[in-house]
Amino acid sequence: MTAENPTGPLGGHLDDDDYPAYTMGRAAEMLGTTPGFLRAIGEARLITPLRSEGGHRRYSRYQLRIAARARELVDQGTPVEAACRIVILEDQLEEAQRLNAEYLAAAASSGPPTAV
Repeated sequence: MTAENPTGPLGGHLDDDDYPAYTMGRAAEMLGTTPGFLRAIGEARLITPLRSEGGHRRYSRYQLRIAARARELVDQGTPVEAACRIVILEDQLEEAQRLNAEYLAAAASSGPPTAV
């Protein structure tokens, strides 16, 4: 097995944050929550697990990080629906800040505008 051509059940997905590697039971266990919580945040459209060929929900590491943040908020007393909305808004803000930083860096590297 080489790094360029990995083999095994996960293939080259060991470092892939978006690969749906975790079953609902395993995801709930890792988060210290119940499958019902994962279903609730799915119904609130915070995360959408992929489905296996047999129809079972499968979660990625990225989705588990999102679910963990929602669980933190719920543990602090925030209703599930509100926690999901907060996490979505936090994610949107982070993305907007990342894009803004990229635009500012691109503008700074291009130098001042020249007169025509």
